[in-house]
Amino acid sequence: MANSEFPKPVLKQNDKQANILIWIVSIVVCSIVAFLTNFKPLTGLNLGFNVHLLALFNAVVNGTVSVLLICALLAVKNKQYILHKKIMLVAMVLSSLFLVSYIGHHLLANETKYGGAHDGVYFLYLFILITHIMLATIILPFILFTAYRGLSGEFDKHRKLVRYTFPLWLYVSVTGVLVYLFISPYYIPHL
Repeated sequence: MANSEFPKPVLKQNDKQANILIWIVSIVVCSIVAFLTNFKPLTGLNLGFNVHLLALFNAVVNGTVSVLLICALLAVKNKQYILHKKIMLVAMVLSSLFLVSYIGHHLLANETKYGGAHDGVYFLYLFILITHIMLATIILPFILFTAYRGLSGEFDKHRKLVRYTFPLWLYVSVTGVLVYLFISPYYIPHL
């Protein structure tokens, strides 16, 4: 199969089952993250390394996903659909790794407050943080529905969803890196 052809579907179209699974996964993930915001059972546990390394890992993964999203867009614009699919699958795997690491970091680390002056930079940080959190909360079902449409060969529906999913996912991944850069100077080593 030439790279400029559409990839063969790898999922059988079953919208009812996909809807149920995507919403269950999205609600469970969102609930776990919300729960961990208020409950930190493992903070203070000495693992022999600085748990904030997980936050650095998360920022690197977010940055990598941002680059992959742009590369995937370029691939599809150049009608390299197989390459696009491979890049997007890597981005999804990395985003899953990010989620596990993010949960781990929030289980193990105390909350870190922005310690800079309450000036223009602080308010920029707050704007980026708030919009990042709001969009990160809603992006998962968009990503999963978009992937489902592409993997089941429903390319017209996939393209319609991508119009919303791509900019949201890119914004969340880029601002994830920015939030880390703003907050990382205030991490207290946890050894």
